[in-house]
Formats: sequence, structure tokens, C-alpha cells
Amino acid sequence: METGNLSLGADFTLVGLFHYGPADTLLFAVIAILFAVAVMGNVTLVHLIRLDRRLHTPMYFLLSQLSIIDMMYISTTVPKMAANFLSGSRTISFLGCEIQTFVFLTLGASEALLLGFMSYDRYIAVCRPLHYPVLMSRKACGCMVTCAWSSSSIIALVHTLYVFQLPFCRSAHINHFFCEIPSLLPLVCEDTSQYEHTVTMSGLVVLLPPFLASYAQVLVMGSGKGQTKAMSTCSSHLTAASLFYTTGLSTYTQPHSLHSPARDKVVAEVLGALRRQLG
Repeated sequence: METGNLSLGADFTLVGLFHYGPADTLLFAVIAILFAVAVMGNVTLVHLIRLDRRLHTPMYFLLSQLSIIDMMYISTTVPKMAANFLSGSRTISFLGCEIQTFVFLTLGASEALLLGFMSYDRYIAVCRPLHYPVLMSRKACGCMVTCAWSSSSIIALVHTLYVFQLPFCRSAHINHFFCEIPSLLPLVCEDTSQYEHTVTMSGLVVLLPPFLASYAQVLVMGSGKGQTKAMSTCSSHLTAASLFYTTGLSTYTQPHSLHSPARDKVVAEVLGALRRQLG
């Protein structure tokens, strides 16, 4: 195992999803095609929402933001992974890994907050329909999106600066196909348990209460046809958002000693599929 502190001029090595071999060119072609299809699909969705005035509603506005996040997600992780298949090189610079971690955290936190705002939108639509035009006005939606992006950027910057000032002295090999905090902490030669507990508590306190409170109000409202209609209105978003929060929290709230690299890669793929479904 490699030892010695990694500095700004050092490189990490991304283990990746698969072992590199003769099929690398084919894998590059497949990933490039899927990347192009995903980008074009999200661009088309955003463009259609802008063109069709019938879709100028708060829910579709928030969905367009999720599509933008999805495009940025895959643009942050997939090109580097595809280039590794083509070049055979698996290295990523210290600064490049830091930037990738910051962008990924920003996007992940923004998506989590936007899903919370979407649950609030469903709560207003079902429980307070007469107040919907005021509470979910264009200005209110703009404030929600601005809050999501700005607060997520600040949170991501704080976590990224903290993690990358820690001493990486156990190995330079990241057992993942991109840089993220759960895959970096096992490389740190200091005790990070207190930091991990802080991340867990902040995530649970900030993200879950708004989501759970909104849907608790929806699920307990009335009975009979009203409740059935409420469930049919919210079921798809509730299911997708619940899966997103569950898989996300399973990755970011567990100590790194309990993490399984193979499981984390699968979770990353599941989250990517959920983003495409939500978008």
C-alpha cells in the first residue's frame, strides 16, 4: 500500500467500475452514446417546458431544474470515466478531484433541497389549493431555486475544503469511478468519526423534516375520495424522492468503516437512474 501525504501536485487513481482490458474501446463507445442520449433527453425536456405555456407551472419549473442538475451530474463524472476507458489512464489530479467533489456535492445537495421544495408544492396543491397561486408564485419558486443553489454551494465548499486539508496517507487509490467524500475518507490517516457524525446529523436535521412534514400533512388529510386523489397526485414523486433520500442517506450517513465500495458504486448508479426518472 502506498504511503506518504498527498499534496496539491499529487494524483489520485480511480479504480473505476470495471477492470480495464481489450473491451475498453467498446465500453467507451457505449458510455459516450448513453451520455449523448441523456444530455439530449434533458435538453429536450427543458426546452419543451420553456416553449409550452401549459407547462409553466411550479412543478414543471422545479422539474426543469432537476433536468439541469442531471445534465451537470453526468457532465461531472461520465466524461472522465469514458476518457479513462479510451486512454487506459485512471489518474485524476488532486485539484481535479477536489473540483469534482465540490461540484458533485453542490448538485447532490441542490437536488435534495429541490425534492423537499417539490414535496412542499404537492402539500400546497392538495391541502391549500386556494392559496396555491400566492404561495407558489413565480417569485416564490425563484427564491426556492436560488436558496437551493446558493446554500448547497456554501455547504459543498465547506465540506470540500475541510476534507481536502486532511492528510491522505493510506493510499492514492479511490475505490470508485469519481471523487466523492465517502470514497475519500478511507484514505485519511486521521480519525474522522466526529466529522462523519456531524455530517449525519446535519443531513438528517436539514433534509428530512421538511419532506416528512409536507407528506404527513397530505397523507392525514380527509378520507375517501379526497385522500385517494391526494395519493394519486403525490405517489410518483413520493416514491422517487423516498428512494433518493434512502439511497443518499445510506451513503453519506454511515461511518466509512461500514462502507462497501461495491455497494457504493451500485448506489451511485441507482441515484443516477432516479435522477433520470425525476427529470
